[in-house]
Amino acid sequence: MDTPPNSHRPIMVAEVLQHLRPAAGEVAVDCTLGGGGHALAILERLQPGGRLVALDVDPIELPRTEARLREAGFDRGAVVAHHANFSALPQTLATAGVDAADVILADLGVSSMQHDSPERGFSFRSVGPLDMRMDPSHGETAAQLIARLDEESLMTLLTTNADEPHAALIAGILKRELPDTTHALTRLVRIGLTAAHPDLPKADVKMSVRRTLQALRIAVNDEFAALEGLLDALPQCLAPGGRVVMMTFHSGEDRRVKKAFQAGLRAGIYSSVADQVVRSTKEETFANRRASSAKLRWAVRAQR
Repeated sequence: MDTPPNSHRPIMVAEVLQHLRPAAGEVAVDCTLGGGGHALAILERLQPGGRLVALDVDPIELPRTEARLREAGFDRGAVVAHHANFSALPQTLATAGVDAADVILADLGVSSMQHDSPERGFSFRSVGPLDMRMDPSHGETAAQLIARLDEESLMTLLTTNADEPHAALIAGILKRELPDTTHALTRLVRIGLTAAHPDLPKADVKMSVRRTLQALRIAVNDEFAALEGLLDALPQCLAPGGRVVMMTFHSGEDRRVKKAFQAGLRAGIYSSVADQVVRSTKEETFANRRASSAKLRWAVRAQR
């Protein structure tokens, strides 16, 4: 089964709540508000007297989700949404008048609404412009990025951001043709790989298409730099005993979170961190295929 188009199904809600343990009267942060599924579950446990500070870089979905939270009965005293990248968490908390949060969540996946909107260009499942910007109001699109980079730089991007084994071949294909739609990129990669490697299984070709789109999206939105900024800021943003949960969706993100949490544990910043990633249950993975790639890690701020 898949998530119905243009609908939002939050991933691993029970596991997020288990490790965040939000309680009445606490201050929580959702660094990636998205469709608001996790935020709603957290808000219900913060009452009475609790408060959620929500961030999202997407100016299109942010007001829609904030409106849904208002309709669910949570006023500005309970939740305030900020149009901001999570790398700016310290500044956002200062604006909200919060010294440090008890609970911080960051779900790094692309939201269902972004993924299922053809005009955003995040998915190969539908025809749309090769855009991929989380905030479409500024910055270069994926098509512009391909046109600007030389072939070697594009190959490096595909390798670094997605561990793509056919990076050199795909970079050459994209630079020759300069696709400007998701359909064109998908077709070029599929045909090019199949021609060069006739025995390559269709599933492997499909994965290369996915990895190519992933690598471009990461670069367009400077996602690794933003994640590293958030990880650096977490200790000063978490209150003593505060809990943080990070949900990642590919190895590059997970490696960064794992290393930062382990380094924080060795330095005494965190009193405990996840020994292993938490994965979705078989039942959830069957019901929502997008949950299959999710990896959850948690940490607890030391009491000092």
